[in-house]
Parts: sequence; structure tokens; C-alpha cells
Amino acid sequence: MALSRAEREKFLAEPHIAALAVDAGPGRAPLTVPIWYQYEPGGDIWIMTGLDSRKNTLISEAGRFSLMVDRLEPTIRYVSVEGPVVETTPATLEQLREISARYLPADKVDAYVDFSWKNHGEQVVLRMRPERWVSSDLGSLSDYAPEDAGSS
Repeated sequence: MALSRAEREKFLAEPHIAALAVDAGPGRAPLTVPIWYQYEPGGDIWIMTGLDSRKNTLISEAGRFSLMVDRLEPTIRYVSVEGPVVETTPATLEQLREISARYLPADKVDAYVDFSWKNHGEQVVLRMRPERWVSSDLGSLSDYAPEDAGSS
């Protein structure tokens, strides 16, 4: 069953690891990689990546990208969103801290931010405006189990 706008935005706002997909050029499948992202319902999505990364190069060339997030529990649910890049800016230490705190335990954030800021090179933030959505809740895994599973 397709999710309502409120349901899909709420789900996307949860701290899932996304699969990012972007056109990789003629004769190539899309580049698809895991990535952290930040989103608040009704707003733009932002990601952070290396200025010189393949992701940034391909996204800059394509002008858009897709993200897909999913889960299995308590129900099988996914949201996929695609849209244009509306802004690219140098990443700030505050943005790195914000996105790190979304995914890491509180006691690991400072060490990760310090290491990343010093060792990962120049980073950029790319903001994507959600334009096209695909979403569904496919129910519980138990909905797919045969009723006589496990009986003899």
C-alpha cells in the first residue's frame, strides 16, 4: 500500500542509511552507494560528500540524484525520492556534527567529527529538492509465511 505524504516524509526523516543513485554516464549502470543524509518533513534533503569524490562529480554532471531507504521491521516499508540539486555549498563543522549525531551514538560523535574533519578532505553539502516519490508498506514478514509453516 502506498504511503501518504505525511507517512513517507516521517519515514524519510528517520535515521536510515540511504542508497544513493546517480547517473554514471553512457553505457554504465547508475552509481549506487550507501550514504548518510539529513531531512525534515517538507524540506530539502541534504547529503555530505567529498568535493573530489566520484559521487559529487556525477551528481554535478547529472544535476539530480535519488535516495532510497527501507526497513523490514515492524513492516516491510520503503521510500524512494528523486529530485534536482538546488544548492551545493562547502560543508561546515556544524553540519558534519549534525549528520554524525543523527547516525552515531552520542559518545562517538566528537571523535568521529574530529577524525573526519582532519582526514576526509574538503567536503560539500548538496541539497536536493524532493520531486518524485515512490513508497510502499508491504506489511509484516509474517504476512508472507505459509500458515502451516513449521507444522508436520
